[in-house]
Amino acid sequence: MQTIYTDFLVVGAGLAGERAAVETAEAGFSAICLSLVPARRSHSSAAQGGMQASLGNSVMGEGDGPDVHFADTVKGSDWGCDQEVARLFADTAPIEMRRLAHWGVPWNRVVPGKSIYYKGGKQFEKVEAEEKEGLIMARSFGGTAKWRTCYTSDGTGHAVMCTMDNRCAEKGVEVHDKTEAIALLQDGETCFGVVARCLRTGELRVYLSKATMIAAGGFGRIYPNTTNAVICDGGAHTMCVATGLVPMGNMEAVQFHPTGIVPTDILVTEGCRGDGGTLLDVDEKRFMNIYEPEKAELASRDVVSRWMTHHMREGHGVKSPYGEHLWLDIRHLGKEHITGKLREVYEICTSFLGVDPIHQLIPVRPTQHYSMGGVRTNKDGAAYGLKGLFAAGEAACWDMHGFNRLGGNSLAETVVAGGIIGRKIAEYLEGSEAEFKTGLINDEVKKQRSRIDALIEGRDGSENVYKVRSAMQDALHKGANIFRTQEGLEKCVADLQEVLIRAKKIGLRSNGKGVNPELAAALKLEGQVKLALMVAYGALMRTESRGSHNREDYPARNDRDWLTRTLAYWKKPEDTLPTLEYEPASTVVEIPPGDRGYGHAKIISADDKKE
Repeated sequence: MQTIYTDFLVVGAGLAGERAAVETAEAGFSAICLSLVPARRSHSSAAQGGMQASLGNSVMGEGDGPDVHFADTVKGSDWGCDQEVARLFADTAPIEMRRLAHWGVPWNRVVPGKSIYYKGGKQFEKVEAEEKEGLIMARSFGGTAKWRTCYTSDGTGHAVMCTMDNRCAEKGVEVHDKTEAIALLQDGETCFGVVARCLRTGELRVYLSKATMIAAGGFGRIYPNTTNAVICDGGAHTMCVATGLVPMGNMEAVQFHPTGIVPTDILVTEGCRGDGGTLLDVDEKRFMNIYEPEKAELASRDVVSRWMTHHMREGHGVKSPYGEHLWLDIRHLGKEHITGKLREVYEICTSFLGVDPIHQLIPVRPTQHYSMGGVRTNKDGAAYGLKGLFAAGEAACWDMHGFNRLGGNSLAETVVAGGIIGRKIAEYLEGSEAEFKTGLINDEVKKQRSRIDALIEGRDGSENVYKVRSAMQDALHKGANIFRTQEGLEKCVADLQEVLIRAKKIGLRSNGKGVNPELAAALKLEGQVKLALMVAYGALMRTESRGSHNREDYPARNDRDWLTRTLAYWKKPEDTLPTLEYEPASTVVEIPPGDRGYGHAKIISADDKKE
């Protein structure tokens, strides 16, 4: 068995992981990123719309600054975020965008003079200043007071990912692709690497490190309808859950994006609406301007998704063989704009739908998109529960998003958090000594080999991994979706508990050798069901509505009782439910809880007395 040592090990090779690796490499440490796919195929590459940073270069961004960006982020989170972290992010984002430009990201730039833009389907004119020519341009996004989303057409993630991967190569960061981490190496106090499985050969390897980071993205594939790639399955989270020591934070906070295309659920960027696209119903009439007169299509994602679902419930959806949907209209933006600044949207629609968005409407509906929850960390990115373990990006609950994130904030978070946390890891590496316990390592490898053999031989049962996974996804879809109720969540939790029993009795149909998707799915399924239970049980216990967590039976945001962060543990393997604990709200509060300015939510103030 191969054993590989590095100072810094990253599980994931997307933007957050590679950005942190660059930071540690520049400090003189060795770094390896493990990835299921080649780094440039990481899900970061799929991000289209842009990265938020308050540069204020465009005329529509005049007056912007970190304070305005910070306020938008706190309001967007529905006062669920850690304001200290949100402040770190807002202050650092402009620096990071300029650094990316220096490294080679081809940002769209300000073109001086008159130009037209669209808002709510109507045409307006703006004049960009001559002195701003060539500076980084921005577009409008939902929930923002100013245009601040820096972009490269609608292929921002791809452009930044290629640039970051080049930087990693320049700095000597290694990327070991086709490699899946399946267990953390830890002694109850300190994490010192992982056991990984080569997806080419099926062989196990040991990676030892002084510091280990989880940066493997979200876990959207526990839902049946998601914009997430197939690699976003929560495999890295399941390793942390299996320790019984590392909590997941705010797992009930799951974001649904308004514009997943029907029927494939591939995302079309919020940039469509930011650039002036509109949402239409079955009668091809706008409706968001009725529900949200000020923000309309550019309210926050949780609000737009809820109104879209409500509008379909009211009988205004478009019937189709794939379920009801609504329309996204970008036809008025014109051929030049659509094939230029929205060219990926054009290619997605023509390739996957046979729809030409220059002349035709795009069928869309809200679809699971992003996980605000994840491995709970402090502001330095250090995971709770194990020394030497860190997390960043969507995999983490660094908690700058609270219960809803604004579009463009997560892609920016990858590089901002990656840089901040990477510097903290470099400091940690400077002062740390590693002790690798060979007996413990050998025991863990034997345990993982035994687990694989049991699945191949069907020792514990003969359940079909794909049928069990489908049952998990179906339970979440029905009970822990955009709208949630006591009855629906109770049934969801009960159904998932039954699925968990089945997940412990998986037996493979194949021989499990070499490149084997069935084995890969089976190895993480029990952990995925536990993640699903953390989502559903956390949502059942949180008796309020905040951001993306919407309880129809508890419609008020309850600051009196629920200005807390959920911590979900799986303390014993035989447990049938996660253990929930609650972390008090951050003591750093720049902006006291108030009205978001959109969403029409009732608020129970923290000053209200209990009845």
